[in-house]
Amino acid sequence: MAAKTKNTDSKQLRITLVKSTIGEKPKVRATVESLGLRKIRQSVERPDTPDVRGMVFRAQHLLDVEEVG
Repeated sequence: MAAKTKNTDSKQLRITLVKSTIGEKPKVRATVESLGLRKIRQSVERPDTPDVRGMVFRAQHLLDVEEVG
């Protein structure tokens, strides 16, 4: 079986936490934390994959998302 290679030309998503997770359901809080976001206005870059898109969808009311590179 051929080994999977990482495609360096893939798009990235810049995800920024714009609202607090206070008062949110535990699943939403855990999703935001698993994206690597801890503080408001903190940004992270993640690969544009279906997994990350699903996580963004769950917490979309708290996040600002833009495509980069």
